[in-house]
Amino acid sequence: MISGHLNQLNRVGLPAAFMSVLSRPECSLERLQQAADGRLPVEATDWFCHIGDAQLQSRELRHTEFHQQFADIQLVLSGEETIYFDSAYTQAVEADEKKPDLFIVKAPQLRQQIHLAAGDFAVFMPGEPHQALCSASGRGVVRKAVFKVPLSMLEGL
Repeated sequence: MISGHLNQLNRVGLPAAFMSVLSRPECSLERLQQAADGRLPVEATDWFCHIGDAQLQSRELRHTEFHQQFADIQLVLSGEETIYFDSAYTQAVEADEKKPDLFIVKAPQLRQQIHLAAGDFAVFMPGEPHQALCSASGRGVVRKAVFKVPLSMLEGL
């Protein structure tokens, strides 16, 4: 997992693949905050981004997921959320594929957490389990941009 703030990309030490996505003018915090809900219209890229509001829940109600073909960049545009995660990869974890490249972990063991506010992001590599959209109070709304960066862009990392 890599984390940082969108307005301080040069201090994060992002690999080139992620820097090439997040440093684009249309991916500035201000432009993303003004973007319409849905898929961000970006031409000629292998990655994509979905923007929208999401309901927060208590940790006990949220599922834990991972992906094999994409890295996730989860960027908070407004509100706050906690994401639980683990640095252990999921090769030996029992999981169900609910949608293409969306694996739900049956018995997650997540030892770490990160709290994100507007402008903060967290990158989860393929195979890294994460449980997003958590709130201690079990309620609230967060507006996010979730970037999906394909494995083909990550070769050499």
